Amino acid sequence: MISFNVPPYVGMEEIYINDVIKNKKICGDGVFTQKCNHWLENNTGVCKALLTTSCTHATEMAALLAGIQKGDEVIMPSYTFVSTANAFVLRGAKVIFVDIRPDTMNIDESLIEDAITKNTKAIVPVHYAGVGCEMDTIMEIASRHNLFVIEDAAQGIMSTYNGKALGSMGDFGCYSFHETKNLSMGEGGALLVRDPKYIESAEIIREKGTNRSKFFRGEIDKYNWVEMGSSYLPSEINAAYLWAQLEVADKIKENRMEAWNFYYDSLEKLEKKGFIKRPYIPGNCKHNAHMFYIKVKDLKTRTELIAFLRKNNINSVFHYLPLHNSPAGKKYGSFFGIDKYTTVESERLLRLPLYYGINENVEMVVEAILKFYN
Repeated sequence: MISFNVPPYVGMEEIYINDVIKNKKICGDGVFTQKCNHWLENNTGVCKALLTTSCTHATEMAALLAGIQKGDEVIMPSYTFVSTANAFVLRGAKVIFVDIRPDTMNIDESLIEDAITKNTKAIVPVHYAGVGCEMDTIMEIASRHNLFVIEDAAQGIMSTYNGKALGSMGDFGCYSFHETKNLSMGEGGALLVRDPKYIESAEIIREKGTNRSKFFRGEIDKYNWVEMGSSYLPSEINAAYLWAQLEVADKIKENRMEAWNFYYDSLEKLEKKGFIKRPYIPGNCKHNAHMFYIKVKDLKTRTELIAFLRKNNINSVFHYLPLHNSPAGKKYGSFFGIDKYTTVESERLLRLPLYYGINENVEMVVEAILKFYN
């Protein structure tokens, strides 16, 4: 069976984890955590990056830093993971879903402004498949209406929009290092902070509401509970696993790009015949080969293709079920305007196997898809 995903492994993970164990420092903010934070800062240009226990928790931290509270509204696409919404619902906010663009599956930037009310506090663009949203337009809208921009860049590490790293343009950016992501620590994420004025608050929130980080730097002689927060600090063991991959991040990306490009080139004939649509990458975006998906005719065709591939020992999957159609989405949010593309496009989308080291298996996947349509 060709797996849909295999967690990345480069060979140094066990060595670094053993180093952590030998040093008897397995809680967070040790040497490997700091190395990961600095790598993120150097590769995104933000003033501060903080490794977290998940991208979900990074987004929760961003919601706290933005002061989201009961009665606020937050605009985002419905085509996203539940964590994008949960972070704000937990603060008492109402989620306002707007439609997506059918070409990139990202939030339709032209629909955002009409959804803004006096209660709107933030815009949350989700960079689907590591392809950037139209951030110039989104940032301009946010500036005029004095709104926070919190980038859900869970899938966007090492991707850029107009030369800027995804996650670095909004007030806050959130990365994921889940086992399904390009770079992984099993469960984990990172918060990116653009403005230095939020650094101290971010450290406090991450350290359970205490100023413990300042204490460990020798800036104060004791630490105290100073604000609300939670335990968002990952284990040093997780950071060591991630660091092994950050050291060879370019190699991992190159390998994934080779597979992505093979899919793209090999399936061109099916697109020309009108059977499928391949991913669209805007000219001002550089993606990270996080996923390769195709769009088929309809839900029935997708169901048949998934079954066909499984019979051929290939595991393919569909992706998000639009949040506004879910029980919690109806309870905690509402869809603004017309759902012209979100539902119908989500029912067409099929993700193909893609992971570091997939190599020649992509040829087998392509052969099976061609056989299905022939």
